[in-house]
Amino acid sequence: MGSLQFALAPEQLWQAINPWTFYQQGSQFGLINVSLGQTPHPEIEQQLLQDVGSYGRQIGRIGDALEVLIKHLDPGALDPAERDTLAILAGQLAEVRKVKQRARAAAGQKAADGP
Repeated sequence: MGSLQFALAPEQLWQAINPWTFYQQGSQFGLINVSLGQTPHPEIEQQLLQDVGSYGRQIGRIGDALEVLIKHLDPGALDPAERDTLAILAGQLAEVRKVKQRARAAAGQKAADGP
């Protein structure tokens, strides 16, 4: 399980000038940092992120696949708690779609407005 850390000061009291290496120096971008934990093979994690997609994209694909399975599921075969669980998931997936649609619409509006 990851940890949630609050910081009121940067982890390091210096800043790199080279923007290409800035991210490699443990710099902090905000007041709240979320650590997803340690992995025994960080090089594999990095390769997955580069080649497969971000964690959000990977979770999104899993959500899309679950929606397909849910559509073909007989809800009568589930008990009420199981139906509630799937309804909550379906609601969250619908909210994700709304956020993505708003972001795409905003990006489209920015492109239409020009620089």
